[in-house]
Amino acid sequence: MMPAEIKLQHILTMVQLLSKGARHNFVEVTTSDLGKNIGRSQQAASKHLLDLENSGYIERTRRGQKFAVRITDKGYSEIEGLFASLKSALESAPATIDFEGSVVSGMGEGAYYMSLDGYRKQFRDKLGYEPYPGTLNVRLVDPLYMNARRELGRHPSIFIDGFSDGARTYGWVKCYRATVNGVVENAAVLVLERTHYDDSMLEVIAPVSIKDAAGIKNGDRVKVRVHIRNPQMP
Repeated sequence: MMPAEIKLQHILTMVQLLSKGARHNFVEVTTSDLGKNIGRSQQAASKHLLDLENSGYIERTRRGQKFAVRITDKGYSEIEGLFASLKSALESAPATIDFEGSVVSGMGEGAYYMSLDGYRKQFRDKLGYEPYPGTLNVRLVDPLYMNARRELGRHPSIFIDGFSDGARTYGWVKCYRATVNGVVENAAVLVLERTHYDDSMLEVIAPVSIKDAAGIKNGDRVKVRVHIRNPQMP
């Protein structure tokens, strides 16, 4: 862990110095350039360097009218420790995201898009099945789930390419393996490039009617577990 005397804003300064090759060599830096690179004023960058030098995390030497800086072993060790902690935290993040919401009627978009050959063939090749016509639409109410839905598209996905039929262009689709109520295990949540829905709606497909398979109807509460660690695995 980073010791208390190193403030968060100093980490950016040290990372910037490392990116310039200051791990093993003295590199010339100006506080004006450093300030721009870390989004701080020249005065703030100057103070960062002074604080880091006083703490023994960098060395500075004068070259004429300029200064050259090198990260010390102590400084590098602390950055290395921070990296290890962050890496461990990221790798231990949950492999799934859970959503809860109510089943609602859709706009009929799902059945239309599922019928298009340009999508159906890719679903068959990449998901292993042709989806049942239509999507299960789950309305999310809790802001926690809505925020998770907003971020879902940033995770690795099974990517369905957009295409054109000569008259119209259709957008890409990101698919995430999912289970519904622990019963329908080969479902997939969709993130579409183009949709009329906002982040309060979760659209789910499967090779069968999810409502029939899970015994649910409009208005029922459902749980959808999305797998994000390895999108290729169910």
